[in-house]
Amino acid sequence: MYRFLFLFLLLPAIIVAAGRETVNFPSGDGLIVTADLYMAHDDKAPFIVLFHQAGWSRGEYLEIAPELNRLGFNCMAIDQRSGGAVNDVENRTFTRARKAGKGVTYLDAFTDMLAAVDYARGKFAQGKLIIWGSSYSAALVLRLAGEYPEKTDGVLAFSPGEYFTRFGKSETFITEAAAKINVPVFITSAKPERKQWASIFKAIPSRTKTSFLPQSEGHHGSRALWNKWNDSRSYWTAVTSFLKKNFLY
Repeated sequence: MYRFLFLFLLLPAIIVAAGRETVNFPSGDGLIVTADLYMAHDDKAPFIVLFHQAGWSRGEYLEIAPELNRLGFNCMAIDQRSGGAVNDVENRTFTRARKAGKGVTYLDAFTDMLAAVDYARGKFAQGKLIIWGSSYSAALVLRLAGEYPEKTDGVLAFSPGEYFTRFGKSETFITEAAAKINVPVFITSAKPERKQWASIFKAIPSRTKTSFLPQSEGHHGSRALWNKWNDSRSYWTAVTSFLKKNFLY
């Protein structure tokens, strides 16, 4: 009897963890973008669009997205055209872009990010929509929130920085956009990376902005939340507090 009761109690968590569906949608230039959809709740629940770091794929969020589901969020992790592979998940958007002769720089990925937000809003997100980035995409979600304030209700940025001078942008390309953000913002990184985003954070006028640095050295990007790290729970505590305060209550 107790074994069956245990299985009954465990069943919702199993269902949430297993709820991953691969979807495709067109980017702004027609390139097909691949994403993993994690719909654990109805479409009125807050929705997070997850963007990966350089050289990687939607696989960055294999263990993160189910945890966000358990917190009460629906999610979608996309393959931007600037990427590669991680956790045995190939970046299909990157492969298509290369075959089509399209650019695959950080800046080229911005059109995929915009398309992902519009796709999520049009198909799955009837409640609040939050954007979440890792490394170069952490910078770009701040740019997106500043330039397109109507598209998002909140931002989480893991290890952002002014990464775009190599592409001809100014040293304040992200800071200039961040100065227009008025939705809740959360920024974190490895401890030594704070200098890369301190001025960006300072420029954000939002009354609801939060930053976090671990007591340990920490980790770059969203992988800081992976269970393999001894300090991942400290990141999760900070992220959970921010999400619950601003989007669940």
